[in-house]
Amino acid sequence: MRYISTRGKAPALGFEDVLLTGLATDGGLYVPETMPSFSQQEIAAMSGMEYPELAFTIMKPFVDGAIPDDDFKRLIDESYATFRHKAVAPMVQLGHNEWVLELFHGPTLAFKDFALQLLGRLFDYVLKRRNERVAIMGATSGDTGSAAIEGCRSCKNIDIFILHPHNRVSDIQRRQMTSVLEDNVFNIAVEGNFDDCQNMVKQSFADQSFLPEGRRLAAVNSINWARIMAQIVYYFWAGLAVGAPEKKLAFSVPTGNFGDIFAGYLAKQMGLPIAQLVIATNKNDILHRFMSQNKYEKHELSHTLSPSMDIMISSNFERALFELGGQDAEQLNQFMVDFEAGSASISDEAFAKARELFDSCAVDDETTLETVREVFAESGYLLDPHSAIGFKAARECVRDTSIPMITLATAHPAKFADAAKAAGQKTAPALPEHMADLPTREERYSVQPHDIKVIQQYVADSLK
Repeated sequence: MRYISTRGKAPALGFEDVLLTGLATDGGLYVPETMPSFSQQEIAAMSGMEYPELAFTIMKPFVDGAIPDDDFKRLIDESYATFRHKAVAPMVQLGHNEWVLELFHGPTLAFKDFALQLLGRLFDYVLKRRNERVAIMGATSGDTGSAAIEGCRSCKNIDIFILHPHNRVSDIQRRQMTSVLEDNVFNIAVEGNFDDCQNMVKQSFADQSFLPEGRRLAAVNSINWARIMAQIVYYFWAGLAVGAPEKKLAFSVPTGNFGDIFAGYLAKQMGLPIAQLVIATNKNDILHRFMSQNKYEKHELSHTLSPSMDIMISSNFERALFELGGQDAEQLNQFMVDFEAGSASISDEAFAKARELFDSCAVDDETTLETVREVFAESGYLLDPHSAIGFKAARECVRDTSIPMITLATAHPAKFADAAKAAGQKTAPALPEHMADLPTREERYSVQPHDIKVIQQYVADSLK
């Protein structure tokens, strides 16, 4: 398996190098040169597999022997043994053909654990074999940071630096990151928004001359291909639970950076019978505006009740555009130039292809709270604000009620207790027992200005 850059000017790499590289040297993102696929019979044979076995089956073609099978199985088993539900990703039915896929039973109560518990172990395995040590640098709008830190805190060959927007994540999200006190963990609160953090990370990857000699950066954000690879698995898991491959499927995905829903797009390319993917956004609706108008342009970023989706530049959307455009790197590069100049569009043919599969919906804070109240009244089920946006979008965009519609529940409601209270909950949803003392744990983080030179100097000084 070879991986190529969406920008077309970086060398093709194998899995191990893609894992450690993250962003390509030409500024693009790596994707498989050709996608593996499964026949209907092969997918049917996956029914009844436990989650780790299914994960190995789906991901093995992407690893393509770079890690021996027995070792890869062990890393997968160790990753999902950290989850606190035997099913790993349980399905809950909330209405006629309306399902919720619970992706919040990992150590940090968010869907990011599915990829990042594995990614940390993959990093440590490969780095130990290479006798290398790397610095991970990542940006978070809330959930990626804590999941990355949890996945890497015990890694012997990693120092991890996570940038989050100061005072723009929930208290629980911040404390999950800043209460991890291992010597290899560095939390940086940036006086700016998520896009500011993400841009500084991208710039740092493009020019790593600020690092001490012998060190390099590795990525845990969804620019890292291994993140996407791991997320494909739960689409197959959910699909098999409701009758795939005999039945068609629809998914609604709350998304800001497009990585989670891009994994669904790839699951379809691999043979899963997905008839519809719903892009669910909050007020920061660049993806919804694109799907409605074929116009990709920035608006001012808003702070909402769903902070993990407070993103205006969706990094993984580049991967989707590359695939929809027939892997035409020249066309993709022109799109990115146009976007930086103010506004970008794709060809009518590519846009029509996107609309065959994707629908979209933007949900504001008021409607988010209404949805939380409505679903709780109907079923006694409490959604976090991100999952509520996904559920509302599912109902707004459903094409065929005979097809199971599965909403990805991306976070535990206890992570967003203020939203639950605002929706009318008399008591805040309780944190799971293993996290009950989180509000009283010691915190450690550094507040830094939105200045890339200052941030890079902080990283360099910490590595000396």
